[in-house]
Amino acid sequence: MRGWPDKAFGINPPGFQAAFGSKPKLYARVCDRYSHPGAISFTSLLRNHRPMTDCLTGVLNAAACALHIAAENIIRDDITRQYPQDAVRLTDFMSTLMSGLFAKARAGDSLECLGKTVRLAGLALRQILAC
Repeated sequence: MRGWPDKAFGINPPGFQAAFGSKPKLYARVCDRYSHPGAISFTSLLRNHRPMTDCLTGVLNAAACALHIAAENIIRDDITRQYPQDAVRLTDFMSTLMSGLFAKARAGDSLECLGKTVRLAGLALRQILAC
């Protein structure tokens, strides 16, 4: 499986390392996530009549969508407690930033570069919430 992240998914090794830490850590996170009741139905995604690559890509796509939606819901709920009038726009802002950071990490940007973006976003959030 050597080279798996970068060859199969187009993830540069530094981006994979920044996003997941290691292949075993990613595997452990995925297994933990899908071992809970109500997790994504593997039986509907892993069908024998489809090529395995299509099946596995479907699992990853479903996982990405589920995790993204779950993260947005948690963020929106937390923002709503303190800033109910800004919850939708701040959640959209955070979701957009997270997607961009994931894309940049996947492309191999360093943690230092990603950190600069996060600090800039923090300044913007301070300004937005100060109004």
